[in-house]
Amino acid sequence: MRIDEHSTEVIRILYKFQAEDGTEKEFETVLDGKTLGLRNDIPPHLPGWTKLSFNQCENCPLRSEVEHCPVAANLSGLIEAFKFSTSYESVFVVVETPERSYAKQSTIQNALSSLMGIYMVTSNCPILDKLRPMVRFHLPFASATESVYRSITMYLLAQYFKKQRGKTPDWELERLVDIYKEISKVNKGMWNRLSAASSFDANVNALIVLNTFGDALRFSVKKGLDDLEKLFGNYMEDE
Repeated sequence: MRIDEHSTEVIRILYKFQAEDGTEKEFETVLDGKTLGLRNDIPPHLPGWTKLSFNQCENCPLRSEVEHCPVAANLSGLIEAFKFSTSYESVFVVVETPERSYAKQSTIQNALSSLMGIYMVTSNCPILDKLRPMVRFHLPFASATESVYRSITMYLLAQYFKKQRGKTPDWELERLVDIYKEISKVNKGMWNRLSAASSFDANVNALIVLNTFGDALRFSVKKGLDDLEKLFGNYMEDE
């Protein structure tokens, strides 16, 4: 399959998983080109663990008139596909984005966490949607340091746009830390859901991998971003 990198209506990201026994699984996410909202079809018959009231996140702002958790509903097909997989199974993964392709021999939990992150932040969860801009520049298999860098640069760019519109920017990253605290609560709620939906540990551990990135960001900000500051020595010189 060849993704049209010039299309502006939709953005397609394709993940191909090849197990050591030769079996393959393929997942394509289709995103709205303007809103980055997920356009994938939701399965017609959703399992009980996708109900909003089932292990609902403690900070969920959605009300009872919403029948299904939007994140769980969109994840349901992916979770079903890996419910019998174990975290450290080796898998060869190819990811095709509009700009380039990536390939890596990895574990299911790491590869799945990368794909799961796309679904979660594009499913109209009012809390996770704050991370949606990063999906446009998706980086598969990102390390913790890369994720911290991308999150902070995304957030600071958002503050620039706020300032341009006459709003008060948060240059101290205080609100970013608060955002990730709330995201951690969502991850905990989703962990409870996925634990009920999966027979093995690949799905739940993929979510744990995602949560560690949030922990890394909060720790890095607390330390004053020491690990990243050393990269910017040329900017510290007097002009």
